[in-house]
Amino acid sequence: MKLSTRLTTTLSALLLAGLTATATGCAPSTSDNRGDGTDRKTGTLRVWLFQEVNNKPKAAIVDKAVKAFTARHEGVKVDVRYIPVESRAERMKAAFNDPASAPDLVEYGNTDTAGYVRDGGLADVTEEFDAWDEAKDTDGTARASVTVDGKVYGAPLFVGVRALYYRTDVFDDLGLKPPRTLKEVADTARRIRAERPDLYGLAVGGAYTYGAMPFVWAHGGDIATERDGKFRAAVDSPASRAGITAYTDLFGKDNCPASRCARMGGNDTVEAFAAGKAGMAIAGDFSRQAVEAGGVKGKYAVVPLPGVRSGEIAPAFAGGNNLGVLRSTSHRTLAVELMRELAGKQTQRELFEAMGFLPTFDDVREEVAADEPFVEPFVRTLQAGARFVPATPAWGQIDAGQVLPTMFQEIASGRKDVDTASADAAHRMNDTFTKTAS
Repeated sequence: MKLSTRLTTTLSALLLAGLTATATGCAPSTSDNRGDGTDRKTGTLRVWLFQEVNNKPKAAIVDKAVKAFTARHEGVKVDVRYIPVESRAERMKAAFNDPASAPDLVEYGNTDTAGYVRDGGLADVTEEFDAWDEAKDTDGTARASVTVDGKVYGAPLFVGVRALYYRTDVFDDLGLKPPRTLKEVADTARRIRAERPDLYGLAVGGAYTYGAMPFVWAHGGDIATERDGKFRAAVDSPASRAGITAYTDLFGKDNCPASRCARMGGNDTVEAFAAGKAGMAIAGDFSRQAVEAGGVKGKYAVVPLPGVRSGEIAPAFAGGNNLGVLRSTSHRTLAVELMRELAGKQTQRELFEAMGFLPTFDDVREEVAADEPFVEPFVRTLQAGARFVPATPAWGQIDAGQVLPTMFQEIASGRKDVDTASADAAHRMNDTFTKTAS
């Protein structure tokens, strides 16, 4: 298998990427999707999936899945429309408010689950999901990404995680070995910076939430905790502060100067590594295309980001996309079956082949990892236990409000110490949790 045909998505495309099929165009069209309580077994199923940078390989795969589905259902057609990722919020809001123009099946980013459930847009498919034979092999984090208050609202489509990229040429020149703990990551970064001042040791970003959170989780901290259905911020706990300190200590002249790095996000750190400006970077399986296109092609390797103790793997955020059935559908049974077809093992295998999307099934991931060595560190990271954001609609507001990036940037720039910045961030988060719950 050729990596150049597999791993062809950018960071933004993968985190919010999806499936396409035989139909063309993006504009919503009206159907008989009126949510009148019927469950029609014929007619047209409407599907909204995210527009890809490169749709052709995926279109062929999904076309195959759609043809298999319609071959089993006489009198059924499938109309798949591509929607731009950047317009998804407006389109989904319109769909929830107007069942007549809404799709039956939709792709959505996994951090949107709780918000869409709150808005009443997604159907509870717990019974159908549990009855699906393949569902038993879905990894726990992927299942959590479609679960709210114990109920399932879709099927995981793919997952993406981050690991530690490092420059093999730089490590060889300096006699370095891949770090085995987070402390060794920091020590190695400073060694690189000291001996190669033209490089960042480890490219870090003050606006890189999902690059920073593994440090927090590895130290036993968390974003928030839940009790009796209510969330409360945990970024100001002693364990979280230890992780925040470990990450923000990497901003400085001895590694990644705050004047340059405090404003950097995830894409910036990947670009710095790809351009040969850093000895290490925390990047995703979905980042390989960008790295391969840069000046370090053929001069890097990947290992799981280590934890606090040797032999541990720091928990990573499990990003990705899901497929969900809308509550307004008049074709519930058909929509659920099509969801299974598009998110099933065979389709996920083929999507990995074409696009590099990591499967959400444990057994399928093991198969692709055995065939493709590059994937192995990311699979090990998932197997070690990935983490997810708080399953509450409040998270969308917290994320949009840049609460955590602001905290990291305030510390990295020296405007606030860890205790003050984390306390302020926790206060903002708790205000949002309270308002959203009321």
